[in-house]
Amino acid sequence: MAQSDQSFPPVPQWRPTFAQPTERIIERMAFYMPGRDFLIMRHGTCILLEPGLTDAEAQNQSDDTIARIFGFHPDMNPVLLKDGNVLVSYNYPAANLVLADIASENWDEIDSRHLDGLTTDEVLITPLGPNRFDDFGKKALLGRAYMFMDAQDPETAQIVRG
Repeated sequence: MAQSDQSFPPVPQWRPTFAQPTERIIERMAFYMPGRDFLIMRHGTCILLEPGLTDAEAQNQSDDTIARIFGFHPDMNPVLLKDGNVLVSYNYPAANLVLADIASENWDEIDSRHLDGLTTDEVLITPLGPNRFDDFGKKALLGRAYMFMDAQDPETAQIVRG
């Protein structure tokens, strides 16, 4: 396929059919980062905010952060947390949280669609080999899929004050 036929920046085909409860993501993020302000987007992407921003400044910082992640290749750094949740962070101050129980309830979709979470021609090297993912990696791709959804259609769900 010619480059002109591809969208830029490239996006994955996978748009998960299930959502995670915003209230639970807020509760867990506040627990993991006490005292931090953050903005949560409609699909759960959390933008970590500088302290003391007004709502308008918080929105501007969030818009800038998600645009930078989306415009630059969205490298992810997933971490398995002690409670079983997966925190996916990026090269700018933002993260997606994958709730363990929601992932478990929707495992069939995650297991069958995780490779659709890769962008066109993307290759991620894992310990299992190129584009081979264990359950942890599949959950990380889920979190990143939510980030792509928020980046394509940014909408603030709530600004959370620490």
